[in-house]
Amino acid sequence: MQVISSFLFQFIQLVSSDLKVFGRNSYTLCSDGQLLIRQVLHPETSKKNLLLSDCFYSFYDLRKEFHTCYPSSAAVKDQTIKTMAEYLGLGTDEAEEDFGVWQVKTMVTIIFSMLSENCDHVFTDPETVKYKYETGPCSKSETVDSETVIRARGLPWQSSDQDIARFFKGLNIAKGGVALCLNAQGRRNGEALVRFVNSEQRDLALERHKHHMGSRYIEVYKATGEEFLKIAGGTSNEVAQFLSKENQVIIRMRGLPFTATQEDVLGFLGPECPVTGGKEGLLFVKYPDGRPTGDAFVLFSCEEYAQNALKKHKEILGKRYIELFRSTAAEVQQVLNRYMSTPLIPTLPTPIIPVIPPPYTIATGSIRDCVRLRGLPYTAGIDDILDFMGDATADIKPHGVHMVLNQQ
Repeated sequence: MQVISSFLFQFIQLVSSDLKVFGRNSYTLCSDGQLLIRQVLHPETSKKNLLLSDCFYSFYDLRKEFHTCYPSSAAVKDQTIKTMAEYLGLGTDEAEEDFGVWQVKTMVTIIFSMLSENCDHVFTDPETVKYKYETGPCSKSETVDSETVIRARGLPWQSSDQDIARFFKGLNIAKGGVALCLNAQGRRNGEALVRFVNSEQRDLALERHKHHMGSRYIEVYKATGEEFLKIAGGTSNEVAQFLSKENQVIIRMRGLPFTATQEDVLGFLGPECPVTGGKEGLLFVKYPDGRPTGDAFVLFSCEEYAQNALKKHKEILGKRYIELFRSTAAEVQQVLNRYMSTPLIPTLPTPIIPVIPPPYTIATGSIRDCVRLRGLPYTAGIDDILDFMGDATADIKPHGVHMVLNQQ
């Protein structure tokens, strides 16, 4: 960390002192392609919690500019400093001196050639790197280009959209372009769909396949626009209105008492983490018939308020402990879509027998791998039981929750 920090400091100091000689104080970098800035400097400094100077958020890609100036030259992806120099008939003796010095000197010569009267090229549209990920809603009516979407697998289950944006630091994610995937129980499954601003950024994202997020490596694959819309797209006006307050931090609350009111939730959160818009910043998740599910989403205007709220994870409201997690606009859409599609009257199996989906059966013998729950509320369902089991849910076998029903 000390090496890269020292390098960046020396670089800024050197450039600034050189500019003073010419009476200037602003400049724009010109790089050989985008890999050094997007795939090295931004992700590495992000991992080490170092701040990059503004000059690294706007730069010119010499390969693109060269192809614009000389359309008959090689395609951008095939360009190198050597091929550009050879196209202009410049010397390419890379052994003359230090290779890095040769590269920089040759780039300068190429740029002067492009700026000459014969070519008169103008550098007008620099590449940009987004300073931060922008949250926002996505409608199912949108058109999403499949060449801009990837699927990331192996994410830590508690990862937020900001964590994923940090993993792809240096690449431009579309507004509201991170969609965390949920399993059948409404819990995150370690996957996310990410939408980038264009196919070029998506292709750079694919190169981060098996890069690490903490101690885990993340798999990155191509995905489709249809898959993204299925996860992130919404149709509810209520959700659209809730998410219309942009650049808010979203927190998901689980396990709320079914009798909890907006005042109860605001009182639970307290004055140290004020909710954006008060009651307008709360969204209770309900079944189609209006019954509460015990889930709610909350908006906060800044990271500080959100962190204060997360400190209340597993504190008690009424007689229940409340779980709080960072969430995303796409997760709000998914959860609402899931509950709104739940039938009002589920089909009941034959009375007085346990619900045991095949091929699983309740085995007899000495193996003690089951627990029995008694005293459940009559309104409790499988989702409620999974919520109650908390982290142990990951160890429950598929179809491993068996509800014993009476004749009613």
